[in-house]
Amino acid sequence: MQDQDIMEKELLVIKGICDLYLHATIEATTLEVHNAFKEALNESLNIQNKIYTLMAEKGWYPMEN
Repeated sequence: MQDQDIMEKELLVIKGICDLYLHATIEATTLEVHNAFKEALNESLNIQNKIYTLMAEKGWYPMEN
């Protein structure tokens, strides 16, 4: 498996995680739970951005203007 394939899979996984945390944040029943999921979502979005940026720098994820 090549590095690009691994990074693509990592990006798909983190996108799925972000989706789960988003829905958990929306459905949270208390402010404490809501804030915990929101923090996890923000951390996951930061990871997603780092993966995306690295892939774009390597030309593995073309950016559109």
